Amino acid sequence: MLLFIARRLALAVATVLAVVTIAFVLGRATGEPGALLLPDNATRSDVDALNAALGFDRPLIVQYLDTLVGLVTGDFGDSYRLRESALGLVLERVPATIELAFWAFAIGIVLAVAGALAIQLTGSRVLRAIVGWAGAIRQSVPDFFFALLLVLVFSVILGVLPSLGRTSYASLVLPVLTLATGQFVMYLRLLDAALSEQAGQDYVRTAIAQGQRRSTVLFTRMLPNAILPVLGMAGLNLGGLLGGTVVVEVVFAWPGLGKLLTDAVSQRDFPIVQAGLVFVALAFVIVNTAVDVLVRRIDTRTATS
Repeated sequence: MLLFIARRLALAVATVLAVVTIAFVLGRATGEPGALLLPDNATRSDVDALNAALGFDRPLIVQYLDTLVGLVTGDFGDSYRLRESALGLVLERVPATIELAFWAFAIGIVLAVAGALAIQLTGSRVLRAIVGWAGAIRQSVPDFFFALLLVLVFSVILGVLPSLGRTSYASLVLPVLTLATGQFVMYLRLLDAALSEQAGQDYVRTAIAQGQRRSTVLFTRMLPNAILPVLGMAGLNLGGLLGGTVVVEVVFAWPGLGKLLTDAVSQRDFPIVQAGLVFVALAFVIVNTAVDVLVRRIDTRTATS
């Protein structure tokens, strides 16, 4: 297990380094930020002076080494526009993003487990078809369009839920519903397939032949065995949600990390972009490492590998 964790930590370091390097290269490829930070009537000399003040006149290798030093020390510099610590601005937005991602993740899992158990308990092909088609239809609709439909129905027409900001618990409903419904179908299909496979195993037939109720076998034996592949996929999705809520945050004006990064990219505010991407990369590898360790602890087949 210690060797496994060490490998995962090495992979995490490599992932973060790769993310920082790609962000650095793409950021510099889009041009220098001086022209965006100054008014339209600024002269070329003014733009050059600002770029020099920001350090963009130095060799690229020097800028890259400074970026790596900032990665190690946690100092990504100050935002070009907001004149505050880039890392501080990112950390201010993290709680809102974590709140949104956590509830979307939790509700998506709950919906999937409830749907899969209902299908298995009833044995209804009609129910499986209805749930499957409903999920497929939801997945075919882009998140931003589904979000706008929810706003139209629940905010504009019915007027029962807020559509913008993070003012109360009610503000969570529409963005969480958008993300959760887009996630649960994948969990549902994995769990339903795993439960169907478990249903054909000898231990299930033996338990039922001994007089145990199918619902008891389903909850106490089949579900624990079938949940492993779902946990692995859930780890990937939760890590992705922490950095993938950009569209939903923009639609609902949710004050999270996604909106901050979107604004920073459009303004070429590189310190915020780098600090935000490092946080997203770290969150992704930490969540996935934790899930992998949990799966290996639960699944005895991988305990010694």
